Amino acid sequence: MHTPIPALVIMGVAGCGKSSVGQALCRLSGATCIEGDAFHPAENIRKMSAGIPLNDEDRDGWLDVLCKELRRAIAAGQRPVLSCSALKRSYREHLRSAVPGLGFVYLELTPAVAARRVAERPGHFMPASMIDSQFATLEPPVDEPLTLVLDASRQDIPQLAAAAHQWWRQHEPD
Repeated sequence: MHTPIPALVIMGVAGCGKSSVGQALCRLSGATCIEGDAFHPAENIRKMSAGIPLNDEDRDGWLDVLCKELRRAIAAGQRPVLSCSALKRSYREHLRSAVPGLGFVYLELTPAVAARRVAERPGHFMPASMIDSQFATLEPPVDEPLTLVLDASRQDIPQLAAAAHQWWRQHEPD
Protein backbone atom coordinates (compact mmCIF):
# COMPACT_ATOMS: atom_id res chain seq x y z
CA MET A 1 0.00 0.00 0.00
CA HIS A 2 1.48 3.30 -1.09
CA THR A 3 0.72 6.67 0.43
CA PRO A 4 -1.57 8.68 -1.90
CA ILE A 5 0.14 11.76 -3.38
CA PRO A 6 -2.37 14.52 -4.21
CA ALA A 7 0.16 16.82 -5.87
CA LEU A 8 3.76 16.81 -7.06
CA VAL A 9 6.61 19.30 -7.03
CA ILE A 10 9.20 18.94 -9.78
CA MET A 11 12.33 20.36 -8.13
CA GLY A 12 16.00 21.03 -8.71
CA VAL A 13 18.50 23.69 -9.73
CA ALA A 14 18.08 25.98 -12.71
CA GLY A 15 18.50 24.11 -15.97
CA CYS A 16 17.44 20.69 -14.66
CA GLY A 17 14.25 20.70 -16.74
CA LYS A 18 11.62 21.38 -14.06
CA SER A 19 9.22 23.25 -16.34
CA SER A 20 9.64 20.92 -19.32
CA VAL A 21 9.28 17.76 -17.23
CA GLY A 22 6.30 19.26 -15.38
CA GLN A 23 4.53 20.11 -18.63
CA ALA A 24 5.27 16.67 -20.12
CA LEU A 25 4.05 14.98 -16.94
CA CYS A 26 0.83 17.00 -17.03
CA ARG A 27 0.21 15.88 -20.61
CA LEU A 28 0.75 12.23 -19.59
CA SER A 29 -1.35 12.33 -16.44
CA GLY A 30 -3.99 14.96 -17.13
CA ALA A 31 -2.65 16.96 -14.20
CA THR A 32 -2.71 20.74 -13.85
CA CYS A 33 0.61 22.51 -14.38
CA ILE A 34 1.65 25.30 -12.00
CA GLU A 35 4.77 27.15 -13.14
CA GLY A 36 6.45 28.38 -9.96
CA ASP A 37 8.50 31.05 -11.75
CA ALA A 38 5.27 32.75 -12.88
CA PHE A 39 4.53 33.62 -9.25
CA HIS A 40 7.81 35.35 -8.37
CA PRO A 41 7.26 38.99 -7.41
CA ALA A 42 8.88 41.59 -9.65
CA GLU A 43 11.60 42.28 -7.06
CA ASN A 44 12.70 38.63 -7.08
CA ILE A 45 12.88 38.65 -10.89
CA ARG A 46 14.88 41.89 -10.80
CA LYS A 47 17.35 40.44 -8.29
CA MET A 48 17.86 37.20 -10.20
CA SER A 49 18.16 39.04 -13.53
CA ALA A 50 20.91 41.13 -11.94
CA GLY A 51 22.72 37.97 -10.82
CA ILE A 52 21.80 38.42 -7.14
CA PRO A 53 20.78 35.15 -5.46
CA LEU A 54 17.49 35.12 -3.58
CA ASN A 55 17.62 34.64 0.18
CA ASP A 56 15.16 32.91 2.49
CA GLU A 57 13.25 36.15 3.05
CA ASP A 58 12.86 36.66 -0.72
CA ARG A 59 11.48 33.16 -1.12
CA ASP A 60 9.14 33.15 1.89
CA GLY A 61 6.26 35.16 0.36
CA TRP A 62 6.71 33.35 -2.94
CA LEU A 63 6.40 29.98 -1.19
CA ASP A 64 3.23 31.22 0.57
CA VAL A 65 1.69 32.00 -2.83
CA LEU A 66 2.70 28.58 -4.18
CA CYS A 67 1.09 26.90 -1.17
CA LYS A 68 -2.14 28.78 -1.90
CA GLU A 69 -2.00 27.76 -5.57
CA LEU A 70 -1.53 24.10 -4.67
CA ARG A 71 -4.41 24.17 -2.18
CA ARG A 72 -6.63 26.03 -4.67
CA ALA A 73 -5.99 23.44 -7.39
CA ILE A 74 -6.64 20.50 -5.04
CA ALA A 75 -9.85 22.13 -3.75
CA ALA A 76 -10.97 22.43 -7.39
CA GLY A 77 -10.52 18.66 -7.81
CA GLN A 78 -7.31 18.94 -9.80
CA ARG A 79 -4.03 17.04 -9.41
CA PRO A 80 -1.43 19.82 -9.59
CA VAL A 81 2.20 19.55 -10.66
CA LEU A 82 4.29 22.48 -9.45
CA SER A 83 7.66 23.32 -10.97
CA CYS A 84 9.66 24.93 -8.18
CA SER A 85 13.36 24.83 -7.30
CA ALA A 86 12.59 23.92 -3.64
CA LEU A 87 16.34 23.93 -3.03
CA LYS A 88 16.28 23.77 0.77
CA ARG A 89 14.57 21.28 3.01
CA SER A 90 12.89 24.18 4.84
CA TYR A 91 11.30 25.29 1.53
CA ARG A 92 10.04 21.76 0.92
CA GLU A 93 8.67 21.57 4.47
CA HIS A 94 6.89 24.91 3.88
CA LEU A 95 5.17 23.37 0.84
CA ARG A 96 4.48 20.08 2.66
CA SER A 97 2.78 22.01 5.47
CA ALA A 98 0.20 23.24 2.95
CA VAL A 99 -0.39 19.88 1.27
CA PRO A 100 -0.15 16.73 3.37
CA GLY A 101 1.24 13.88 1.29
CA LEU A 102 2.93 16.22 -1.21
CA GLY A 103 5.36 14.36 -3.45
CA PHE A 104 8.66 15.60 -4.86
CA VAL A 105 10.50 14.62 -8.01
CA TYR A 106 14.11 15.78 -7.71
CA LEU A 107 15.83 16.25 -11.06
CA GLU A 108 19.46 15.73 -10.13
CA LEU A 109 22.01 17.44 -12.35
CA THR A 110 25.74 18.18 -12.40
CA PRO A 111 26.90 21.80 -12.17
CA ALA A 112 28.52 21.58 -15.61
CA VAL A 113 25.35 20.38 -17.32
CA ALA A 114 23.24 22.96 -15.45
CA ALA A 115 25.55 25.80 -16.51
CA ARG A 116 25.48 24.68 -20.15
CA ARG A 117 21.69 24.37 -20.23
CA VAL A 118 21.09 27.72 -18.55
CA ALA A 119 23.52 29.44 -20.94
CA GLU A 120 21.53 27.98 -23.86
CA ARG A 121 18.11 29.22 -22.63
CA PRO A 122 17.05 32.31 -24.58
CA GLY A 123 15.14 35.01 -22.74
CA HIS A 124 15.09 33.48 -19.26
CA PHE A 125 15.74 35.78 -16.29
CA MET A 126 18.16 33.36 -14.60
CA PRO A 127 21.72 34.01 -15.83
CA ALA A 128 24.26 31.16 -15.99
CA SER A 129 26.34 33.06 -13.41
CA MET A 130 23.74 32.06 -10.79
CA ILE A 131 24.36 28.32 -11.10
CA ASP A 132 27.03 28.24 -8.39
CA SER A 133 24.67 29.92 -5.92
CA GLN A 134 21.96 27.37 -6.78
CA PHE A 135 24.28 24.48 -5.92
CA ALA A 136 25.53 26.29 -2.79
CA THR A 137 21.92 26.60 -1.59
CA LEU A 138 20.83 23.09 -2.64
CA GLU A 139 20.08 20.62 0.13
CA PRO A 140 19.37 17.40 -1.82
CA PRO A 141 16.21 15.66 -0.58
CA VAL A 142 18.04 12.60 0.69
CA ASP A 143 15.84 10.28 2.74
CA GLU A 144 12.86 12.65 2.58
CA PRO A 145 9.39 11.11 2.38
CA LEU A 146 7.56 10.71 -0.93
CA THR A 147 10.55 11.77 -3.00
CA LEU A 148 11.70 10.34 -6.31
CA VAL A 149 15.25 11.15 -7.46
CA LEU A 150 15.91 11.09 -11.21
CA ASP A 151 19.17 11.70 -13.07
CA ALA A 152 18.39 14.66 -15.34
CA SER A 153 21.91 14.54 -16.82
CA ARG A 154 21.37 11.13 -18.43
CA GLN A 155 17.65 11.05 -19.26
CA ASP A 156 15.70 13.23 -21.67
CA ILE A 157 12.42 15.04 -20.90
CA PRO A 158 10.10 12.24 -22.12
CA GLN A 159 12.01 9.63 -20.07
CA LEU A 160 11.96 11.79 -16.94
CA ALA A 161 8.26 12.55 -17.31
CA ALA A 162 7.45 8.87 -17.91
CA ALA A 163 9.40 7.81 -14.80
CA ALA A 164 7.65 10.46 -12.69
CA HIS A 165 4.27 9.47 -14.13
CA GLN A 166 4.81 5.79 -13.36
CA TRP A 167 5.91 6.58 -9.79
CA TRP A 168 2.96 8.93 -9.22
CA ARG A 169 0.51 6.33 -10.52
CA GLN A 170 1.79 3.96 -7.84
CA HIS A 171 0.66 6.58 -5.31
CA GLU A 172 -2.87 7.17 -6.62
CA PRO A 173 -5.68 6.93 -4.07
CA ASP A 174 -7.61 3.66 -4.08
